Formats: sequence, C-alpha cells, structure tokens
Amino acid sequence: MTWVLVIVGGAAGACLRYLTDRAVQARNTTMFPWGTFCANMIGCLVLGLLAGATAAGAAPDPVQTLVGTGLCGALTTYSTFSYETMRLAQSGARFLAAANALASIAAGLGALVLGLTFAEIMWR
Repeated sequence: MTWVLVIVGGAAGACLRYLTDRAVQARNTTMFPWGTFCANMIGCLVLGLLAGATAAGAAPDPVQTLVGTGLCGALTTYSTFSYETMRLAQSGARFLAAANALASIAAGLGALVLGLTFAEIMWR
C-alpha cells in the first residue's frame, strides 16, 4: 500500500510542479527561474507543515507517505534547481545564478520554519 501512496502523491506533486512553473513563468520575462523557485518554496512550506503535524501526532504514517514522500518529493526538484542555476552561470548571468542558489536555500529554510511554526500553533 505504501507504494500506491507514493505514486499517487508523486503524480499530484509532478502535476502541481508543472502547473506552478508554467503559471509563474508565463507572467515573468526575466532569466531567473521563478517557476522552479516557487514550486520549491511551496514544497518546503508543505513539508514544514507536515513535519509539525507529525511531531504533534496529527499526521499518521499514510499521510506522511502520501504528502511528504510522494507530493513534496515530486513537487520540489533539486535537479531542475541545479540545472537552471548551472544554465544561468554558463550563459553569463553569474549574479542570477548565485542569487538563485542563495535565495533558494535561505527561502527554502524560511518556508520550512514557517510551516513548522504554523503547525505548532495549529496543533498545540
């Protein structure tokens, strides 16, 4: 049953990542990969909420598998993040490449902490 939850969550996460990327990039004309950035930040926030819910005993194992492993695993993407960062650097946009790397790490950690904090308030 675990593999079904991962597949279902992964399918939903991959679709959400694609739709998020397309929606954000359609409204953006810069070289910066805002679509991937937004998808990763949403995933970090959701994972923070899930971790907080798990710590409070409000998220059973199937929810952790479906949302954490499946959905967030497919929604967030380290490979696309690293590829887009490398592509920026190779095209001469080294400042944007560095900004993408630093902002993704800092904002990702911030989104995770925000999710944890919100979950702690909700399930206190």
